[in-house]
Amino acid sequence: MTKPKLYLDNCCFNRPFDDQSQLLVRLETEAKLYIQEGIKNGTFEIIWSYVLDEENAYNPFPNKREQILFWKSLAVSDIEASDEIIQFANEHVKYGLKSMDALHIACAIAASADHFITTDTGILKKKIKGIRAINPLEFFVMYQEGGHQNE
Repeated sequence: MTKPKLYLDNCCFNRPFDDQSQLLVRLETEAKLYIQEGIKNGTFEIIWSYVLDEENAYNPFPNKREQILFWKSLAVSDIEASDEIIQFANEHVKYGLKSMDALHIACAIAASADHFITTDTGILKKKIKGIRAINPLEFFVMYQEGGHQNE
């Protein structure tokens, strides 16, 4: 069985740094930490991209930037910018995605990710051709219920 390849967007990486006073945020954080542990122990594979580098560089908190950048060292692939990615992202912007979100999704698809994991409800509400966008909590539940086979 192949390991699930996961692409986490920047909002997902930042979830543990968010205000934890809301129950949903705490649950998403715990699920994201579970995913991180699975990456560390080899249960899951993580994909990185130039878009994550760019967004993370704008993080005003050096400590948070460094903690997020650590995950790049564990990535099985690091997607670089290409005309195909830009073209794909531009097509998705036409369907209502923000440009950075579309770039993240294009990178995930280019890397053949099994899941695009995000806490961004704007992305989660969209039908995205080529990849499944899923909340970290939903991924946790699905994986625990045996839904980890590649679809």
